[in-house]
Amino acid sequence: MSEEQKATVSEEEIIAVLQMVEDPELFLDIWFLGLIYDIRIQGGEVEIDMTFTTPMCPAGPSLVGQVQAVVNALPGVEETRVHVVFDPPWQANDEVKAMLGMM
Repeated sequence: MSEEQKATVSEEEIIAVLQMVEDPELFLDIWFLGLIYDIRIQGGEVEIDMTFTTPMCPAGPSLVGQVQAVVNALPGVEETRVHVVFDPPWQANDEVKAMLGMM
């Protein structure tokens, strides 16, 4: 099967599984929280830039593992690399702030 014939995963499919990964302290999904900064797909390889709510987030390694697991489980994904970045620092949007009682 040629590269063009292989089914590749879509960004929408990746977002759908990321919405199932919940921050264990805030009980909201990481997509809604805005912790995912970028998704790049090249063939069966997926690269994701993400951040944490704080640089010393105790759940950070677990979240990275969950992201890799759910994305790797998608058909067409051969490898997922997660890059944790802190620039720009995470800031809750107004909807998240309202849900967390920060407004």
